[in-house]
Amino acid sequence: MILRRRILMKKKLALVLSILLMLLVTACSSGTGAGKPAETTPSQEGAVPPPADGIVAYVGGTIFDSSLDPIKGAMSYGYSFTNCALLRMNPDSEYEGDMATKWSISEDSLVYTYKLRENVKFSDGSDFTADDVVFTYTTVKENQAHNENVDLTKLASVKALNDYTVEFTLSEPYSPFLDATACLGIVPSDSYDSKKFDQYPIGTGAWIVTQYDANQQIIVKANENYYEGAPAIKKVTFVSMNSEAAFSNAKSGQLDIVMIGPNYTSEKVAHMMTERFATMDIRMINLPVLKEQTMKNPDGKDIKVGNNVTSDINVRKALAIGIDRQTIINHAFNGVGKPAVSFTANLQWASTDTYADNRKVEASALLQDAGWVDTDGDGIREKNGLKCEFDVYAPGSDNDRFLLANAVAEDALKLGVKINVKTASWDEVANLQSTSGIVWGWGQYSPTVLNSLFNSQLFLKGAYDNVSGYANPQVDADIQKAFTSTTHDGAVAAWKAVQATANQDYPYLYIVNIEHCYLVKDSLDLSLDTQIAHPHGHGSPIICNMKDWNYK
Repeated sequence: MILRRRILMKKKLALVLSILLMLLVTACSSGTGAGKPAETTPSQEGAVPPPADGIVAYVGGTIFDSSLDPIKGAMSYGYSFTNCALLRMNPDSEYEGDMATKWSISEDSLVYTYKLRENVKFSDGSDFTADDVVFTYTTVKENQAHNENVDLTKLASVKALNDYTVEFTLSEPYSPFLDATACLGIVPSDSYDSKKFDQYPIGTGAWIVTQYDANQQIIVKANENYYEGAPAIKKVTFVSMNSEAAFSNAKSGQLDIVMIGPNYTSEKVAHMMTERFATMDIRMINLPVLKEQTMKNPDGKDIKVGNNVTSDINVRKALAIGIDRQTIINHAFNGVGKPAVSFTANLQWASTDTYADNRKVEASALLQDAGWVDTDGDGIREKNGLKCEFDVYAPGSDNDRFLLANAVAEDALKLGVKINVKTASWDEVANLQSTSGIVWGWGQYSPTVLNSLFNSQLFLKGAYDNVSGYANPQVDADIQKAFTSTTHDGAVAAWKAVQATANQDYPYLYIVNIEHCYLVKDSLDLSLDTQIAHPHGHGSPIICNMKDWNYK
């Protein structure tokens, strides 16, 4: 009850502050850098009427966070709306052709050949050909350090066999290469400009950026020459603001689409409906598996790692089988989301193994048998003088993760396990993740996420890789088998084997498969049938099918 009151008080306070901002501060506008006046849209400081010839949307801040240039990894949290890739994901989570119409893989899995779509033009009117694909992939490979989202390190060469056929040769079998060809948008070889494309990319996608005001708005117009036909909605304006201001603007009728947190889904807004989208976006807490110790990182620096409570597999397993995920979701997210004990079934490579939770009697017995006993009657178990207690951090300013951590802590206490919920900046998380639990968000189309989570060779080497310090030789072997598999089915089987083994060691506490929530004007049709399952993405994945949006 206390947690629910806090949620309601926070929402009321946020709404009051947002209204005060609208009353006291005037809207601002900025120039476009192209000599034409800026178009005004709702802003964090206030609200003005939206353009009459399009829609205005708040889809979170990710779209403003970095470059729109595919060469630099643009739109890693959802497909680019300006630059088509060779392949794309369909609503059944299967790959289909985009700029490629068909593709083949050699028996040794070293040569990938793509037949390209003909009679396609870039948004600047130039023809799309194999030269553009070769240029795009060559440029990314030569500048791999600038694109952490598309890994081309195994690409040995790429060449055009003719105007509409491209051949890729790998240095060794690498099954995730197919995923890369669905993520990397193609840029024109003749007009690519590294600086300009940060804000005004040229591509074969359904949309063209016409105005970019940093941290304020991005305005796009329909590409009338898009190969599948021009979008019905001719203009979309993305605005940058905080979530409370966005919700206030929605209530005053100034926004057509608004990303909202799960605790706003029960709010009623005139002429808007709440839509909840399926995702592959998982919230989980890492549980350090090592005993407390000091290790050296690759730079030779001493790093404190491990946790003497979570290093006990009995504690990790008791939490996994003992917490009541549905109750946690009800308390933290207003019931929005699905309990998760692994990654989601809408990914071909994800494990579908499951188990029942809320087995508190069994979990308590497991802890008791392992020597974790409440001897002083304070409700917290201890073993050899050590309290069954550890810290969990909600990173950044993500209130949803903080609420989730609190709900988990409340439920875990029923098992005699005390979780101290704290907050930390992302910079601080880098120093805490090997000794404490962190509420993480994971979920992407590529199975390489499993390598990041479980590969023992990555501990203390990658920014957020294998933060639990997990090591299992069988898992490492299966990861390598998945990477080098010469068939898609073989790779999928290996990735599932990775999960089958690792999940028995409980290095992560899976909690919820979240749903992405939005308020949508009831006059809009977002073509729910063509929405793909959303990857981890803070809102932006909703635009994956923006080309299909229409008015009712």
